[in-house]
Amino acid sequence: MKLYYLPAACSLAPHIVINELGLAATLVKVDHRTHRTVDGEDYLQVNPLGYVPALALDDGSVLREGAAILQFLADQHPASALAPPNGTLARYHLQEWLSFLATEIHKGFIPLLYATAAGKYVDTARPKLAQRFAWIDAQLAERAYLTGDTFSIADAYLFALVGWGQATWLTSYYKADIHFDALTNLQRWYQRVQARPSVRAALEREGLTRPAVT
Repeated sequence: MKLYYLPAACSLAPHIVINELGLAATLVKVDHRTHRTVDGEDYLQVNPLGYVPALALDDGSVLREGAAILQFLADQHPASALAPPNGTLARYHLQEWLSFLATEIHKGFIPLLYATAAGKYVDTARPKLAQRFAWIDAQLAERAYLTGDTFSIADAYLFALVGWGQATWLTSYYKADIHFDALTNLQRWYQRVQARPSVRAALEREGLTRPAVT
């Protein structure tokens, strides 16, 4: 299978999960300006919407949404516990987190990443996003990871998103003026996830220097 990615984008999440599971996958870098891959492939033929990630499977099918890709990858090795079994309440709680991250955090960043185009809407979006992160910080007060005591695909997703704030390693990619200095639980969580070999390997492969939340 192939994972189409853009360095420092949300595609970092499935990249981390692929490393966690030791899956055999070809990583294909996409140029977001030309929608071409490093090999000259027209990415719009893979995903007509143009954004990453996309996961091309060996049977020719393609998954194009991050939450679906993350769950598919985790389900390849159920024993990894990166996602609870389908049909369990724990799985629905995981999906709850994935939906929250996609709609309230991921999309919440968009006005900040495109501040010039967003105009005055940034003034509304920034405090709303900060409020959402404060809520996440509170959830991490008594647990090591988002869903409990073990790392899950939701943590991989959040890690990629937190990097869009005050993580200086992404300055050349994304510039969102949101700070995490008062969110001590989130900072400890970030450092915990950052230390995982799968995360370090993904950052190195994508050409990113060591991150630091401030």
